Amino acid sequence: MIGWRFSEFVPGEHSANTFEDLLKIFQDLLVYTSGNVSEALSWMTELDKEYGLTSEEYGMADFIQELIDKGYIQPQSPQNPNFIPSKKMEISMRQKALEDIFGQLKKAKRGNHNTNFSGTGDEHTSEKRPYRFGDKLDQIAISDSLKNAYINNGLDDFMLTQDDLEVHQTYYQSQMSTVLMIDISHSMILYGEDRITPAKKVAMALSELINTRYPKDTLDIIVFGNDAWRIEVKDLPYLEVGPYHTNTVAGIELAMDILRRRRNPNKQIFMITDGKPSCIKRGKSYYKNSFGLDRKIVGRTLNLAQRCRKLDIPITTFMIARDPYLMQFVDKFTKANNGKAFYSGLKGLGEFVFMDYKNNKGKRFK
Repeated sequence: MIGWRFSEFVPGEHSANTFEDLLKIFQDLLVYTSGNVSEALSWMTELDKEYGLTSEEYGMADFIQELIDKGYIQPQSPQNPNFIPSKKMEISMRQKALEDIFGQLKKAKRGNHNTNFSGTGDEHTSEKRPYRFGDKLDQIAISDSLKNAYINNGLDDFMLTQDDLEVHQTYYQSQMSTVLMIDISHSMILYGEDRITPAKKVAMALSELINTRYPKDTLDIIVFGNDAWRIEVKDLPYLEVGPYHTNTVAGIELAMDILRRRRNPNKQIFMITDGKPSCIKRGKSYYKNSFGLDRKIVGRTLNLAQRCRKLDIPITTFMIARDPYLMQFVDKFTKANNGKAFYSGLKGLGEFVFMDYKNNKGKRFK
C-alpha cells in the first residue's frame, strides 16, 4: 500500500530551495530597510542566529556569494565596493510583491479589463453577427459559418463565402490612466507603527500588475509630504518617510496635472495615507497645523475633491488607520468626490487595492 512517511522537521535540512527561501526573506528586509543591503544582511544574520535559517551545508556566506553570482546585488561603483540591489533584484522584488498581494490573479485572463459593452476585444460574448471587413480571423465562429455555407449552398456544390461568415461579438476592452499617491509624512512611522513598508509593497505590486497584465494602461506614482513629486517605479523599494506634514492638496494637484495630459478618458487616483491633511502651501511659504482638523486646510482639500468629481476623476482613499476622528474627514472627502474609501489595517491593504483596481477599470468607455 502506497502511503506517506513522516519524520521530524529540522529547519534548513529539508529545504530543497534554500536560496529561494532566503531570497524571499532578504527581499522583504530590503523593502523594510529602503534598499540598504548591509542593514538587510545584518537583520538576516540575526534572524539566522535566532531561528536557524541556514544549515551547516549552506550558510549565510554561501547565500551572500550566490546573491552576487546570480546578479541580485552588485558593487555601487568601482570606487565604492558597498553592495546595492541590481535591476534584476528590483524586478524580482516587484514580482514578489505582486505574488504576495495579488496572488489570486493567477487564474485571471491576460489582457485589458472587460466592460459590459461590445466592441474590439478578446473576451467573447454569447452573441454573433455577420462578418465585416476588418474583423479578426480568430473571431470567426467556425461552426456557425460552416452551417450557413451548407444551408446556402448545399453539400453538392459546397463553398464558403464571405456572406456565410459569422463572428463572435467581443467585449470592449478599456484603458485606464491611474495615479498612485503615497503618503510619506512622518506619521507613517509614528507611534512605532511601520505603515510605509506595506504601502511600498502595495505600490510595487500595483505597478507590476499594470505593466504585466494591463500593458495598455498607464501608471504614474507620486509621493507627498510638505510637497508632492513624481517618482519612478524603480524608486519604490527605496522610499523613506521624511520629517514632513501631510500636504494632500499638493498631491492631488500634481495628480490632476498628470491626468490632464493623458488622452485616455478613463482616469482615477489611488491615495494611500494614514492621516488627515495638515499642510498647504501659500506662495513660497507653508501653512501647517498638526492639531485637529484645520478649516483652511480641510476646505482646500475638499474643494479639490469636488473639482476632481466634476472632471470625472474618482479618488479611492486607502486609510491605514481606524481612528474615528480621522474617518470622519475621509467620509467628507469621499462624499465630496463621490469616490471610495477603505479603512484598513496593515494586513488587508493589498487586498483592498486589488479589489478596487479590478472594479474601477472599464466602467466608462470610448
